[in-house]
Amino acid sequence: MENQLFAVAEKVGQLLISKGHKLVTAESCTGGWVAKVITDIAGSSDWFDCGFVTYSNTSKDQLLGVPRSTLSEYGAVSKQTVQKMVAGALRNSAAQCALAVSGIAGPDGGSEGKPVGTVWFAWQQSDGKAVTALEYFSGNRIEIRRQAVKRAFEGVLNIYTPK
Repeated sequence: MENQLFAVAEKVGQLLISKGHKLVTAESCTGGWVAKVITDIAGSSDWFDCGFVTYSNTSKDQLLGVPRSTLSEYGAVSKQTVQKMVAGALRNSAAQCALAVSGIAGPDGGSEGKPVGTVWFAWQQSDGKAVTALEYFSGNRIEIRRQAVKRAFEGVLNIYTPK
């Protein structure tokens, strides 16, 4: 699986370099794993600007500008929150592309409405609207987070693909 993460990250890097774009990440449940995979790739400074690890609601508010009202009404694991996270990441960086991820990796923290494995994503180019996706992953905490990292990269590829 690690090889798959690096392979998809390298594809993202090649795509961003071809566009003259840089990426910013806004991560919660992945805890910086997306940024770690990127920075394990030699030359990633050509396409990676920075990453925000906003695990707490306070950091989502203070660093990315996610309103407390959004967090209290919809929760940290929601479409509304990742949309605000991705917009805040773009606003607070020099990147032209952003991804955001927030979820419940477990083993605790799930609920009937948001079980363990629930992960929300958002991707956005600086000149476009946010694209969101909801995934339900299975496995243990590490497996859920690994799947989320892979999906985060795949989403970047998808927003650059003409429909």
